[in-house]
Amino acid sequence: MIEILAALSASSAAGMRIALPLLVIGILPNTSLWASVPILSRFPPPVVIGVLTSWSLFELFASKKLLGQRVLQVMQLVFSPIVGAILGIAVAQITGTSTWLLWIVAVVGGLLAFVLQLVQVGWFYRLRGLPLWAVFIEDALCIFLVIFAFDAPEQGGLIALILLWLALRSSKDWYRWYRGRKPSRKGYQEPD
Repeated sequence: MIEILAALSASSAAGMRIALPLLVIGILPNTSLWASVPILSRFPPPVVIGVLTSWSLFELFASKKLLGQRVLQVMQLVFSPIVGAILGIAVAQITGTSTWLLWIVAVVGGLLAFVLQLVQVGWFYRLRGLPLWAVFIEDALCIFLVIFAFDAPEQGGLIALILLWLALRSSKDWYRWYRGRKPSRKGYQEPD
């Protein structure tokens, strides 16, 4: 169970940023982590670190401006399920999860990252841009979730589950707000 909580913690970080959680795994003191990261372990670590550093800096600086947030939304919607699955598999392999469970962890991790990103996109369009304080909290939470995946998986998994609960709850509020703004059609009745 602890392995799954750790994988959820890392995958939820991918629902906020894409390159930053992978970079945090790359710069953690334990050098054997790169061998467990699917796809990225096939490339030389200096090249991967360089690319992830550049992409992370772009994410950190672009997320502070409205146009940058719009560009990042598209990129993150496409890549967050992939990175969520990669992070879930990497953490599950590091913690010694059995191989038959890796595919389930990959699917759940990718879906968790995608759901968190979808709700973030919904709030972005509802608020016409995310406030700067929320972006800073998101950056810090992304880093802490990856660190918690290795150092405190129970707390990291609990935070990931709380984020999922908040995402589902806020998506309902977002949907109600959307339905309230939508003009009603003449003669249309809501289904029961």
